[in-house]
Amino acid sequence: MLDLDYTYSDIAKMIDHSLLNPALTAADLDAGCALAAKYDTASVCILPYYAARCSELLRGTTVRTSTTIGFPHGGHRSSVKMFEAAQALRDGATELDAVINISKAKSGDWDYVGREVRELTELVHANGAKIKIIFENFYLSDEEKIVLCRICGDIGVDWVKTSTGYAGGGATMEDLVLMRKHSPAHVQVKAAGGVRDLNTLLRVRSLGVTRVGSTRTATQLDDCRMRLGLGPIGTSNTMQSAER
Repeated sequence: MLDLDYTYSDIAKMIDHSLLNPALTAADLDAGCALAAKYDTASVCILPYYAARCSELLRGTTVRTSTTIGFPHGGHRSSVKMFEAAQALRDGATELDAVINISKAKSGDWDYVGREVRELTELVHANGAKIKIIFENFYLSDEEKIVLCRICGDIGVDWVKTSTGYAGGGATMEDLVLMRKHSPAHVQVKAAGGVRDLNTLLRVRSLGVTRVGSTRTATQLDDCRMRLGLGPIGTSNTMQSAER
């Protein structure tokens, strides 16, 4: 076995298996949950309407149910985001990925942005769950990203996250370095968009990233097991079809 500085669990528990493509069928979503359970990922980040079903499918595993709030553009009223979050929590989600109001951030209305993030964080934490705040860095200047890191750090969110994966471009190494540098130690960093292979995942891990959103979970974790000298887990053709 190679002398590597990680275990299989170290890598698997970095991955939020992403099932957010709006064209995924119910069968695809079920297969994706099965894939995540087999590979023992951190969570399944699933379309909101399917969170209750996902929670049911993952019962008895260590894989969490996560879903999105204000996705993908962030322009919902705060009251709508709060309703979405409350429903997701009722449906069994224990991690919520919420998009900031990008328009308000670009307008410099940091009081609004901070108030919304605080309300969501307090609701989520009161229910024993965790929250990831999505910046959507493609639209933001470095100065705006730094302000958001400080706001999120002061409020005590669990993760700051680069992007939804739907704006142009995904996580960049430069953004990950910036977000880790300007976030306090108690706030983790999640990379979303562009982490498509194990080498990239290991690179962002070296920058201090603790979670990544991935649609190529089986490919990455099969590679991880091979490098560690572990046997394959194996997936059926149906499960592999969920990786799209």
